[in-house]
Amino acid sequence: MNIDIIPVTPFQQNCSLIWNDEKKAAIIDPGGDAPKLIKRIEQHGLDLQAILLTHGHLDHVGAAEKLKQHFQVDILGSHSLDKILFDSLPQQSRQFGLFEISAFVPDRWLDTEGEILNIAGFSFEILHLPGHAPGHIGFIEHQEGIAFTGDVLFKQGIGRTDLLGGNHAQLIDTIKQKMFKLPDDMVVLPGHGPHTTIGQEKLNNPFVK
Repeated sequence: MNIDIIPVTPFQQNCSLIWNDEKKAAIIDPGGDAPKLIKRIEQHGLDLQAILLTHGHLDHVGAAEKLKQHFQVDILGSHSLDKILFDSLPQQSRQFGLFEISAFVPDRWLDTEGEILNIAGFSFEILHLPGHAPGHIGFIEHQEGIAFTGDVLFKQGIGRTDLLGGNHAQLIDTIKQKMFKLPDDMVVLPGHGPHTTIGQEKLNNPFVK
């Protein structure tokens, strides 16, 4: 798996552009800066197959519709429990003082726990990871040993739970009962900040001791 992590928006959200050796690609959480993302995809000469979303917060979905229109591909995810967040995107824009985008919904919700999504030559297990957002999901590529899990678990941190649909107890349960069941050497590429591993967070994360 080739990975280009592109920080976007003032929140420096980690947008992940991934592709295989045949240049088939997917983009995960294109939160903003659409022209920059389009340019990067074209610079790499990639054949974009899909747009994948972990959850419906503005800084993770802000460029999704523009990329969909430019590349004529579908938006997949998150879980339909996030519809309240997609519906509130204009309000989120005003709340955070960012660019305003219209409400939209993905082309397909990813509601089936354990579904295997075959995209761009990779196989992602879909895990429902609520707490930061009600319909938050993760894309787990077991063969590559990489988990794209948005704003659930960070290096020595966790996602905030004071936004619409957040639930602190649920987030801690998600981390302990789902993420910590993944292999210790699984690399976690979070929505913000540096990557980590499941094993490192089991040992060092002060929020889930």
